[in-house]
Amino acid sequence: MQDYQAPADLLKDRIIMVTGAGSGIGRAAARSFAAHGATVILLGRTVSKLESLYDEIEAAGHPKPAIVPMNLEGAAVKEYEELAMTIEDNFGQLDGLLHNAAILGSRSPVELYDPETWNKVMHVNATAPFLLTRAMIPLLRKSADASVIFTSSGVGRKAKPYWGAYAVSKFALEGLSQLLAEELDDERHNVRVNSLNPGATRTNMRAHAYPAENPQQNPAPEDLMPSYLYLMGKDSADVTGQQLDAQPK
Repeated sequence: MQDYQAPADLLKDRIIMVTGAGSGIGRAAARSFAAHGATVILLGRTVSKLESLYDEIEAAGHPKPAIVPMNLEGAAVKEYEELAMTIEDNFGQLDGLLHNAAILGSRSPVELYDPETWNKVMHVNATAPFLLTRAMIPLLRKSADASVIFTSSGVGRKAKPYWGAYAVSKFALEGLSQLLAEELDDERHNVRVNSLNPGATRTNMRAHAYPAENPQQNPAPEDLMPSYLYLMGKDSADVTGQQLDAQPK
């Protein structure tokens, strides 16, 4: 998977949504999906970042993307349902969903953890992906071959001290991923769900979490794209309910 060589037309005619598309891994994934033929729905909270990515994708001659400005911290259930209706009206179905958006919160012991920060992190990192996926399931079922990827973390599989709500939210995503993989594994077998741990990557979140670390020692988001392309394309059609890693351990 990590050395996967994606065909140029791997995602041709596929409709794929990427959350947190404005920067980091989300931005790299959106560009990569578009470069392999997908029409990408760019979801994020910073319109200027989404617009610059839109322009970049269009200038490269890839399928024209769509922009969805949404702040996951404050979005109501109705907004997710309205988004699903808009996608159905414009595209008819959804072939892929990459849950990438997340916030770090604070690095502190649980006994000192601010409850308001805890609620915010849990909402953005766990509740919002639930609400978005819930709204998109009918559209994913309309695809002949749909893939949902939840972005996990090493601390979402083995807790480490002082990671607080971030770690717990990633554990929650692992549970949601496994739950959905079982529920959507029906007679059609057309919706697969997996979690993917990107590992240490050269992103702003990593820099905030490890301020003393030399970021150049970590791979760039673009270096991880073989794993993302594999899971989003037809070659992973039989892979579901798995906890996967984008980098060798």
